[in-house]
Amino acid sequence: MKHRPRKRFGQHFLTDPGVIDAIVRAIGPTESDTLVEIGPGPGAITGPLAARCQQLHAIELDRDLAAALKERFREDDKVRIHEADALSFDFSSLGPTLRIAGNLPYNISTPLLFHLIQHRDSIVDMHFMLQKEVVDRIAADPGTKAYGRLTIMLGCHFEAESLFDVPPDAFDPPPAVTSAVVRLRPRPIGSYEIADEALLSHLVATAFSQRRKTLRNAVRSMASEDDIAALGIDAGLRPENLGISQWVGLANRLAKGAVAADNGQ
Repeated sequence: MKHRPRKRFGQHFLTDPGVIDAIVRAIGPTESDTLVEIGPGPGAITGPLAARCQQLHAIELDRDLAAALKERFREDDKVRIHEADALSFDFSSLGPTLRIAGNLPYNISTPLLFHLIQHRDSIVDMHFMLQKEVVDRIAADPGTKAYGRLTIMLGCHFEAESLFDVPPDAFDPPPAVTSAVVRLRPRPIGSYEIADEALLSHLVATAFSQRRKTLRNAVRSMASEDDIAALGIDAGLRPENLGISQWVGLANRLAKGAVAADNGQ
């Protein structure tokens, strides 16, 4: 399929057969799977995935590519092409046990990942090609330079595993950065009981906007040193030294205090 990559869609098409095979093997589709491919482009992995699963839904925003894919798979009942924007797509409408994959455009990867949190109850796992820097942040451990808001907010809902790197020359046109493939699996229900997700997000964003400061100074506008000490956390630590459960605990304490204040207690 000949198609000129469109910069406004952040299109970099995967062309390396070895990488394509590695991605398909990492996903490991079975005959009972419902797969969802985001941004199939010319369909480099669409065909190999469709040959191994029960149903494949491909979501493509570029109408020329969507039309070409519909023509290519017009006689394959297992493949359905959705000409749609993945950022607003209702993934849950496709079924209760989805396996999602895709070579995600770098310019929408983070908002798309947050959109998919809303559909986690319908997701079995996800395999995405992303900018390596983003994958490093998603899969980072506490205390490392890459650990931050993205790690924590996605980590509340998904377990992340960085699988392998992909060089620029595996794409046409080659991107300016190295890519990587990440596997995300939903955490068991109740892994983290979050009282107010918006408050948690604001707290973490506030802290990591000043990540070189100590915790007491980084979150001073939201939490007191007593709030921090009540959870057994050293206020002299830096934000990247706190694990996800500690951030959730601090946010929940603040949410409880806000509720008490609203009730006049």
